Amino acid sequence: MTADVVSVARLLLHPGTSAMRLIMLVPALILLGCARDGDRSVGSGHAGDSAFAGVQARGAVAMGVNQYTSHHVFEPLADGGRIVLQRDAADSAGTARIRDQLRLIAGRFAAGDFGLPGFVHAREVPGTAVMTARRDRISYTVESLPRGAAVRVRTTDAAAVAAIHQFLAFQRMDHHAGAGHDS
Repeated sequence: MTADVVSVARLLLHPGTSAMRLIMLVPALILLGCARDGDRSVGSGHAGDSAFAGVQARGAVAMGVNQYTSHHVFEPLADGGRIVLQRDAADSAGTARIRDQLRLIAGRFAAGDFGLPGFVHAREVPGTAVMTARRDRISYTVESLPRGAAVRVRTTDAAAVAAIHQFLAFQRMDHHAGAGHDS
């Protein structure tokens, strides 16, 4: 059993995991197998990038929506930043899943738990150690968007702002995403 499969199983079988996540176990394992075996046909514009395919597959498990038909934005701002995830087309079920997941993620981040991005990226994500240490100085607010949601990350602490920007820059790179609304 590969480390990715073990990671997915641990995430999905955690005591706080919903029944919906358990239902997603088999397709998630199939996606991970496809990504590991080099099936790059599921992506567009990133053929041949197996690391990206792995991020996309684990992201689908974590967020409950197809990452190839969703749009990420990781926007650095003077007082922190903004994380946006929206479906590319109208999808009420996918939009609801994104909103639920971003509320859950905002709560976990506020508690200093960055395990989910660690799972998606298969490594510790830059900036999260400082964000965890300074969690009492950072706020996370979720806002609904037409096809998803956004998490607004705010702080007045300079070290926390720098860590948030490092976190967002890594996310932008690994997700092949934009830094603003026009990307």
